Amino acid sequence: MKVTLLTNEYPPYIYGGAGVHVDYLSRYLARIMEVEVRAFGDQQKNEFNLAVRGFDGWERLKTNTLPFTKVLHALSVNLAFNSEPVTGQVVHCHTWYTFFAGFLAKFLYSIPLVVTMHSLEPLRPWKEEQLQRGYTLSSWIERNAVEHADRVIAVSEEMKQDILKHYNVPEERVAVIHNGIDLDEYRPTSARNFLDAEQIDYPYILFVGRISRQKGIFQLIEAFNSLSDCNLHLILCAGAPDTPELEQELRRKVEGSSRIKWINRMVSKKDVIQLYSHAVLFVCPSIYEPFGIINLEAMACQTPVVATRVGGIKEVVIDGETGLLVAPDDPKQLAEAMRRVLEDSEMAARFGEAGRRRVEEYFGWDKIARKTKALYEGLI
Repeated sequence: MKVTLLTNEYPPYIYGGAGVHVDYLSRYLARIMEVEVRAFGDQQKNEFNLAVRGFDGWERLKTNTLPFTKVLHALSVNLAFNSEPVTGQVVHCHTWYTFFAGFLAKFLYSIPLVVTMHSLEPLRPWKEEQLQRGYTLSSWIERNAVEHADRVIAVSEEMKQDILKHYNVPEERVAVIHNGIDLDEYRPTSARNFLDAEQIDYPYILFVGRISRQKGIFQLIEAFNSLSDCNLHLILCAGAPDTPELEQELRRKVEGSSRIKWINRMVSKKDVIQLYSHAVLFVCPSIYEPFGIINLEAMACQTPVVATRVGGIKEVVIDGETGLLVAPDDPKQLAEAMRRVLEDSEMAARFGEAGRRRVEEYFGWDKIARKTKALYEGLI
């Protein structure tokens, strides 16, 4: 059996959780079936059971400064994806960036279409700030693919309910398959060379994610600043801003603060594992989060977690067992939960140990790959 995966992000061009997901899913699927990946970019790889190729879009759209041309460029890559025969028995798309390509492949090549929902455009209204009228187009692309897909994969039970609420799709066509974690890669490390090179001050609270309103980074800064009596630092490992204006806003918030260090780039996997491993607390303050792979990464490194009670996070972080959950967009409640963990080292250690056990039991990528292959087989 062979699947053709379509994705915006693929190594070395990854900036968010969807890219992490496709990276691992493709490699673990390739252990048990043939996989072809078509991605935005110039990638080229061919190894046992896994072939990867990057596709470019219309060059003129790359240099156009109109905000909605990002969507038009995505459409041009979608057309390029279909310019060569699709030989998979199933086409599996990730994020709206590739959904139009999957829709075309379904009809042009008469194969089943699977789409994985890593987020829902109707629940991300702030995207209009980034894409302006292009947000209307990205929303249509998503709706069109979801409602024509043979299977829709939701990465959490709550996301499944959101899909059924916002789109005209029968419940039996929506399957829940969680995101996963590589348990061999993500584990506690004693290495500190990256932290030393970055002159990280201890102890520290950690945030990892894109610079996006979705991620709640400004609420975290407000909560942290209210803990001025604590001898702590905040490390923001945050890059890939949604807009230049958001990056400037974050710079204004952190400049002049001796307690906040901003690593303004996406760091390598081994370096972020060091950041997780030595943090006294990991905080995920998202306003909207369909799943939140970063919580799995922190838990795998035995780091206690404080996160918001939204989306799929509730299916990952068990309140009072592997961390604490709080309401979104509430800096006061977030600060109180952070203080609780910081002032109770026994509870923090207990959360860390329980978090590692939970990811080992439920979220290994080998389990996720087998569930995904079974879904393909059901369609074929």
